[in-house]
Amino acid sequence: MNIIEQFKTVFEPELLKELEANAKPVSAKAGDVILDIGQTVRNIPLLLSGTVKVSRVDEEGKELLLYYVNPSETCAMTFTCCMEQHPSEIKAVAEDDVEMLMLPIKVMDEWLMKYPTWKSFVMTTIRNRFNEMLKTIDQIAFTKLDERLVRYLKEKSKATGSSLINLSHEQIANELATSRVVVSRLLKKLESDGKVLLYRNQIKLLKDL
Repeated sequence: MNIIEQFKTVFEPELLKELEANAKPVSAKAGDVILDIGQTVRNIPLLLSGTVKVSRVDEEGKELLLYYVNPSETCAMTFTCCMEQHPSEIKAVAEDDVEMLMLPIKVMDEWLMKYPTWKSFVMTTIRNRFNEMLKTIDQIAFTKLDERLVRYLKEKSKATGSSLINLSHEQIANELATSRVVVSRLLKKLESDGKVLLYRNQIKLLKDL
C-alpha cells in the first residue's frame, strides 16, 4: 500500500518521507492480540487497513469495549503509555485482517516538536478517543441496556463495513459487561420486532434497526 497516497492530506511531505523511512509494515489476522494489558509499548501502530478493537479487561477476564481504531487512525492509549513509559492498560485485538505501520516510540517527541501536522494528529486522536470513552461511560451510567445493545450493533456494523456481525451472544455480553442470558433476550426481542435476524454466532442487521 502506498503510504504517501494514504496520508498525503494528513502529513507534510517531509514527515511522509520520515514515515516511510522509520515505519515497519506489520500484518495481523482477525482475532490476533496486537497489544495486551501489562505489555510494554514499544511501537505506535498506524492503521492502513482493517479495524482494531480496544478494550479494558477486568480480573475475571470480562471485557468492556472502549473504541475502534480504523484505517488512517491510531490508538490514543499507546501515545499516553509510550510518553510516560507505562505498561499498557488496554487490550487491542484485530477485528479483521489488519495492515499497519509500527512507528518506534523514539520518534514521538521528536516529531511533536518538528512537525505541526504530527502534533495535530496526536492531539486530535487523544481528544476523539477521550470523547468516545466519555460516550461509553454515559451509555453505562445513563442508558438502558437495550439502547446500549442497539448502539453497539450499529457501531460494530460501521467499524466492519458489514450488516452481518460475526459474534456470539457471549462475546457481546462480555463487551457490554452483562450476562449472555440478558443479551439473548434482548436480541430475541429485536428479532421479533423485525430489526435483526439471528443465526448461529451471527446477527444480521436490518434497515429498521
